[in-house]
Amino acid sequence: MASADVEFGCFVGGLAWVTNDQAPERAFSQYGKIIESKIISDRETGRSRGFGFVTFRDEQSMRDAIERMNGQDLDGRNITVKKVHTKRGGGGRGGGDCSGDGGSYGGGGSGYGRREGNSYGGSCSSTTEAADPNKKLGEHFNWKYCAELLYFEASTSKMGMEEACGTSEELMPPVEKDISADLDFKVKKYLRGEGANLEVLQDKKLKGQLAVREKLYGKSAKAAAKTEKWLMPSEEGYLEAEGLEKTWRIKQESIVREVDLLSSRKPFDMVLPDLGPYTLDYTSSGRYMAVAGRKGHLAIIDMKNMGLIKEFQVRETVRDIVFMHNELFFAAAQKKYPYIYSRDGTELHCLKEHGAAVKLKFLKNHFLLASINKFGQLHYQDVTMGEMVGNYRTGLGRCNIMEVNPFNAVVTLGHSCGKVTMWKPTSSAPLVKMLCHHGPISAIALHSGGNLMATAGMDKKIKLWDLRKFEVLHTYPGHAKTLDFSQKGLLAIGNGSLVQIWKDSSGAQAYSRYMSHSMIKGYQVGTVSFQPYEDVLGIGHSMGISSILIPGSGEPNFDTWVANPFENSKQRREKEVHSLLDKLPPETIMLDPTKIGTMRRARKKEKPTNQEREAEMEAAVASVKSITLKKKTKGRNKPSKQATKKQQGIVRAKRPFLEQQMREEQQKLKKQRISEDNQLPKSLQRFGRKQAT
Repeated sequence: MASADVEFGCFVGGLAWVTNDQAPERAFSQYGKIIESKIISDRETGRSRGFGFVTFRDEQSMRDAIERMNGQDLDGRNITVKKVHTKRGGGGRGGGDCSGDGGSYGGGGSGYGRREGNSYGGSCSSTTEAADPNKKLGEHFNWKYCAELLYFEASTSKMGMEEACGTSEELMPPVEKDISADLDFKVKKYLRGEGANLEVLQDKKLKGQLAVREKLYGKSAKAAAKTEKWLMPSEEGYLEAEGLEKTWRIKQESIVREVDLLSSRKPFDMVLPDLGPYTLDYTSSGRYMAVAGRKGHLAIIDMKNMGLIKEFQVRETVRDIVFMHNELFFAAAQKKYPYIYSRDGTELHCLKEHGAAVKLKFLKNHFLLASINKFGQLHYQDVTMGEMVGNYRTGLGRCNIMEVNPFNAVVTLGHSCGKVTMWKPTSSAPLVKMLCHHGPISAIALHSGGNLMATAGMDKKIKLWDLRKFEVLHTYPGHAKTLDFSQKGLLAIGNGSLVQIWKDSSGAQAYSRYMSHSMIKGYQVGTVSFQPYEDVLGIGHSMGISSILIPGSGEPNFDTWVANPFENSKQRREKEVHSLLDKLPPETIMLDPTKIGTMRRARKKEKPTNQEREAEMEAAVASVKSITLKKKTKGRNKPSKQATKKQQGIVRAKRPFLEQQMREEQQKLKKQRISEDNQLPKSLQRFGRKQAT
């Protein structure tokens, strides 16, 4: 490039993401003739990356622009204007400089910035215009390639991007800073633990393999974080009141008028007056619903298109219904025994060992069917092998309340004496037995997080419990016949003909009324259940089945590896095979499943027995006796003195054992005296001498 065509560029940082190429040109044109104005944009989003370059014809115009525009406002942002630092080369890496004094850009050698066979615009000074890969570069400097060159220099040169144009945080606008911080937080969520410490490795081959693997892990975590951020909805539904309006006063009719057409079809009332009351259950994906009438009516409904899959009559009492691992199988607790049916209504198994079951629950990760019968017997049966895993008597009489903690698969029972017990299939005694109410338990619900439990009793109280400490968090007045937690933590309470929804608005587990719904014509609510991944609450009542909209109850994002509401038959078969391969043994059910895979702490050393202690003392005495004494002169080597020294050594060897024995005897006598004082009559024990502890 000739000296007459020298270009002088300046760097512009701190730009807003909405700034385009024309904005800097309009702002800087008053200081001189501009050759080119270029804003560097992101290749994926197309937005400004927060910096760009402006090229002037003369040096004085560039200096005036830097002096007057630095710190000024452009599109609502205070910009930073600096002179571009260029890299002067020589020889093989491409001499010249990118805003040089008469030199060509990348002249000499094999081209400047050549990387993996792709030139960043450098070539020999003798290259003709037709052979130049960047024709524009020889006659007219392009700052886009300069920006790429600066990024390349940041990784190959000591100068780096910070020396050339400032740090990346200074160049990034505030909006991009927030997005980057949020993305970094999500990347940590998907990282596979701490990376390997490569500095301590001596094997170069292993070090290289681990470096490549860590790089792949980082790329996969970043891709997953971007997918979660840009493709998944960030917020669930909500119901917002204006002014003095209360959300619990809003009726279902008002909500249906405002939602989209697809959501408006989800609320319904299915009136079946002759076969109720009804109970219901959803699959883990929320796609299918099973309903059971007390008088023998069973049906399966596809909730996606509201189509009836199968309906049949068993002609005897049905107390409960529950889906198995998918919609192909379900179990019904009938008059004498539980039965397992296929999706087509074919009876597959009769579980006579369970007896007259009152409640049924399915542990999907362990493939266990749990039941409690009217005699208070708890049964666990493995549905893959057909064997009975556990059969235990609760010893607390008839039990009508049973729930499963989704966090640890512990079965929770509510008894008529006001106690709540927690069970696992490998223990004949309950893991926890706690008195929750001064009256029979009427309902139990467990949060998906595993640390929150809601109970309702006949003493007209609803309590929230912290299962980490087994303490009451809050107590509310009221009665509930049925309770259920949604995926987002909403609590549904059904009693009589009224259904209330409580919400934790403060995040401190302090629930308050969020929505309310009254059943028409006084229908008596029997059970409430939230539909997974939908803002829908299913209600089983004395006259059939109803469904209402509850904004914000369902999880907006679903994982197809866990539950896919849109899965086809092939995906269902593959998922069933994977579930069987990933089946957990019953021994993994415990209160704190995070302990699985950890190391058990070493037990305290047990006290040695008297025989072991005597053996140690005899060994110490024998070692002292075997010691040979030094021979001394002038009468100090008499046999009497040698015997005295050996006897003193034996006493010193025995002393620790004798002192320990004396301390234990003193503690034993002390406990004996305390027990003697406690043997006084209760009326006189208060006057007994208290021993210091």
